[in-house]
Amino acid sequence: MGRFTLPAWAISARSGVLPIAILMLVMLMIVPVPAVLLDIGFIANIVISMAVLMVALNAAKPLDFSAFPTVLLLATIARLALNVASTRVVLVHGHEGPAAAGHVIEAFGNFLIGGDFIVGIFVFAVLLVINLVVITKGAGRVSEVSARFTLDALPGKQMAIDADLNAGLITPDEAKARRHEVGTEADFYGSMDGASKFVKGDAVAGLIILFVNIVGGIILGVVSHNLALSEAARTYTMLAIGDALVAQVPALLLSIAAAAIVTRVSSPFDLSGQIGSQFGASRAWAPVAGIMTVLGLIPGMPHLIILPAAAICGGIYWMLRQKERTQVIAPPPMPVAEPLHHISWNDVSDAAPITVELGYGLVELVDDRKGAPLMARITGIRRQLSRELGFVLPLVKVKDNLSIEGNAYRITVAGVVMGEDMAYARDLLALDSGDCEKQLPGRSVKDPCFGLDAVWISADQRNEAVVAGYTVVDAPTVIATHLNALVTGSAAELFGLDEAQGLVEALKDNFPQLAAGLSPQPYSTAQIAAVCRSMLVERVPLKDFRRIAEAMVEVGALGLDQTGIVESVRQRIGALIVQTIVPSRMPLPVITFDPELEALLAQAVRAGPQALYPFEPALSNRLVSSVRDAVQPLLMAARSVAVVTAPAIRPAVARLLRAQMAELPFLSVLEIPETKTIDVIAVVGGAHGSVAALTDMTDEERS
Repeated sequence: MGRFTLPAWAISARSGVLPIAILMLVMLMIVPVPAVLLDIGFIANIVISMAVLMVALNAAKPLDFSAFPTVLLLATIARLALNVASTRVVLVHGHEGPAAAGHVIEAFGNFLIGGDFIVGIFVFAVLLVINLVVITKGAGRVSEVSARFTLDALPGKQMAIDADLNAGLITPDEAKARRHEVGTEADFYGSMDGASKFVKGDAVAGLIILFVNIVGGIILGVVSHNLALSEAARTYTMLAIGDALVAQVPALLLSIAAAAIVTRVSSPFDLSGQIGSQFGASRAWAPVAGIMTVLGLIPGMPHLIILPAAAICGGIYWMLRQKERTQVIAPPPMPVAEPLHHISWNDVSDAAPITVELGYGLVELVDDRKGAPLMARITGIRRQLSRELGFVLPLVKVKDNLSIEGNAYRITVAGVVMGEDMAYARDLLALDSGDCEKQLPGRSVKDPCFGLDAVWISADQRNEAVVAGYTVVDAPTVIATHLNALVTGSAAELFGLDEAQGLVEALKDNFPQLAAGLSPQPYSTAQIAAVCRSMLVERVPLKDFRRIAEAMVEVGALGLDQTGIVESVRQRIGALIVQTIVPSRMPLPVITFDPELEALLAQAVRAGPQALYPFEPALSNRLVSSVRDAVQPLLMAARSVAVVTAPAIRPAVARLLRAQMAELPFLSVLEIPETKTIDVIAVVGGAHGSVAALTDMTDEERS
């Protein structure tokens, strides 16, 4: 069967019920109504109050009845509207007799209190004290404390959710649902703190309305209707007491519902099931039966009442004891001892592509009770790198490792240990930029990311270090920055078939024709992943995958190999690559090769077209040394620079030099836009270049 769906007119009508009902309540306070409608309103009020109480008792946790504060407000307004309407009827028609204000008020005034208005006053006073002093005051205090503690715990709960998300314990959808639940819980207890004041104000209003009905009715009965003082007092007091009791009973039910909601503890059972499960232990009833039996044997006690109660408690104990004996409790399954030669996949693999292992001295950095500062840093880095690289980075798993030193940490990417160092959870790392005035006492180290001189200092030395010119960071920032650098350099290792398919699926949402022309023909998912990995290896982000996809479609029919596809795509997205090096309005600083050297390198590439490193070892060593000498001053001055070569030799030169200068971009002349201004910093191999010695090789070395 298909799922039933309300038609549009029904949904529109349902959404308009509540505004109409509130408008009718306001009209009830202003427009006179007959006694019959008052009877219907009072009965409906009692029914609604009982329904609210039942929903509150059946809720497994407070948030299961998250609409309760609003329901309490509406029920209070409805009851006050009925009180105003009934007050008007009592004062106008009260002289006509007990039935003048309706049969409900008459029944509460005669049957429940026996027609004695003195008894009615005391009954109303007792109900008012129970409602106002006991239930409402206690529920209000619980609501206030719950709201305070819930709001204080909100940041810690949100950090715990981020920690579980980063550790891979929950999915992003589960994290979103838990954040929504935490926010709703805070809003609920905050609303309940204010909603409890409605009940208190309603009780006070009931007392005032009772006083108005009695005093005003006596005055009107004597002055306007010529009733005797005693008759007027009796008539109007009976009507006022009946009206007050009619309103007080639903108010008492709502107060009990509010108290039940705010005192609930989350449980898989409703309130009845929770109490039943906790009172269902036989050992709780045996002492009760024994004590009641002893109490029933004391002379002068009502034996006929106490001894049967003791027998009932003993019967409950016996039944629960029999149930516990006969209930079959399956023992926990014994672990099956695996043969010594058996090895499972869990023993040899780790599903987390990125792992941060911490020594025992650094575990407090991920402790929820201390805010888990490292988890917050890792979450921010993962979000930032995902935006910069153009694909969603996998979750970072953080775990302790007792096999490493207490203050050591280790970062693993794709199963390979990419970096490890030391950090001190409660100390600060002061980085020396070279202009510091004095040496600080502490543990002298090298910064794990940039290789700067640094020193670990205590937290109370922060101000001294800042004044001396040091850059001061805490341990979570050190580890997170190290992780950022390693993940950025290893992005290609984290990109696989699933990430490639994700890029294609995202492309389908905005550019369906382009996605259809890209995959599955002419490119498979594996080919797309290979091209993207090649881009990431050379630090070309995938943020604008649409341009990359368009370039791949353009060269798809040329029948190129993998290297040819990558080079052709790079030439078509050259503007994107160049803008990652320098801003659009700045000239591009480049280091080029002497034409004679380029011809020599091209000859080596033609001689070994399939070789990864086609150059002679001596030539390779001199080339690496020369480029490093040319680049080093620029890198020390924090200037951007690119190595530009002929298209035919760019892949081989990039593979050779990337191992020594990973952050240096390598471009071909065809990748630079025609409108881009270039600034030649050095010519490697030229007569006046920084490495002219390359042109001085012998013929044997060149061959």
